[in-house]
Amino acid sequence: MSADQSLFIPVILGTPRQGRMSEHVARFVVEEVVKRDGVETELIDIRELNFPTSDAGETIKDPKFSATVERADALVIVAPEYNHGYPGLLKHALDTNLKEYIHKAVGICGVSAGSFGGTRVIQNLLPVMRELGLVTIFWDGNFSSVQNIFDSDGKLLDEAYIRRIDKFLKELIWMAKVLRYGRLNISQD
Repeated sequence: MSADQSLFIPVILGTPRQGRMSEHVARFVVEEVVKRDGVETELIDIRELNFPTSDAGETIKDPKFSATVERADALVIVAPEYNHGYPGLLKHALDTNLKEYIHKAVGICGVSAGSFGGTRVIQNLLPVMRELGLVTIFWDGNFSSVQNIFDSDGKLLDEAYIRRIDKFLKELIWMAKVLRYGRLNISQD
């Protein structure tokens, strides 16, 4: 990997539930990332990952997911707030990697049917991100009353979210570049 190579920033959709409104958010974020010059992305839907529950952690790695995380310069996690927390399957998936996350940027988009825009899910994920070695940006993507932001086909109804996610992605991309430079050029001795 070189400093002038395109950034790779996958978006993780962190819930397997049927009828999930957070899928609209994840697809919107992917569409906005694609618009950035020098940035590649893909959507990782945890519903499509195959993690057994017969063991835990790195012993149940999904090789494709691990390779994607290893290649990533940053991640975006789109997580709905369930009872003030995050989905268990998201945590199960995230725990399957460790070294792949070290010194990489992460931005979190919280999704909620209520007025707080997933603030609690973001708060609860921050210590997890730190423990995994990810570096959180200081802007969050808060999607409040998500049922009013997108129509049933996933079309964005509130254009204010374009400006909000732009600010979020600018910070994430900046942090991804800085951390890539550090990983490539600064020894940890």
